[in-house]
Amino acid sequence: MCNLYSMTSDQEAIRELFRIPHPFSGNLPAMPAIFPGHDAPVVLCDEAGVKQLAISNWGFRLPQPDGTARKVTNARDDKLTQSRFWHESFVQRRCLVPATSFAEPKGRNPAVWHWFALSQGDTPRPLFAFAGIWQYWRGKIEGEPVQRRCFAIVTTRPNEIVAPVHPQRMPVIIAPENHDDWLQGTPDSAAPLTRPYPAQAMKIVRQGEKQDDPDITTDRMPAQLQLL
Repeated sequence: MCNLYSMTSDQEAIRELFRIPHPFSGNLPAMPAIFPGHDAPVVLCDEAGVKQLAISNWGFRLPQPDGTARKVTNARDDKLTQSRFWHESFVQRRCLVPATSFAEPKGRNPAVWHWFALSQGDTPRPLFAFAGIWQYWRGKIEGEPVQRRCFAIVTTRPNEIVAPVHPQRMPVIIAPENHDDWLQGTPDSAAPLTRPYPAQAMKIVRQGEKQDDPDITTDRMPAQLQLL
């Protein structure tokens, strides 16, 4: 399960890692705490197969009997091909979700949040990508009709570093050499990528009661999210 992550890298780092060919306009602030329902950047391919960075809202909408919609933030790897709710998006609309760390709570009252990051590279929190899927949702917010791009993060069984904190699930992390296979490969080639990331390539970078993971190495100031 993953319901909290951070993304504190800048736009140039995202362009370089994901090999996005065109510059993008707007401001992309450091985001030390991204919760379900927040807007965040994802990498997807347009109709011509060109990678682009697009702001999306975290959480698919599952219609309820009373006409409301419940946010579903995570898609289990073993349900991607079995569930009608996830299947079409997995086959047709996969994306990568840029992140620099993710959190899982342990205990209650208060919970202790453990923040996980990759251990490779020279920076404390190297940029990486979750496996994601996306869709357009049409509905109403406060009585007004809206169309919104939404995404969900794929989860799998936990590895050895995550399991002591959260023994059920962890988000799928896609290694850079597999980015294109996840984005543009066939479902049969993408499905095997939904596996636990190697525990030896990860580390716990922060733990405590605070529900954020600021990157103390950057002087970027928060700004209004304007990227389209």
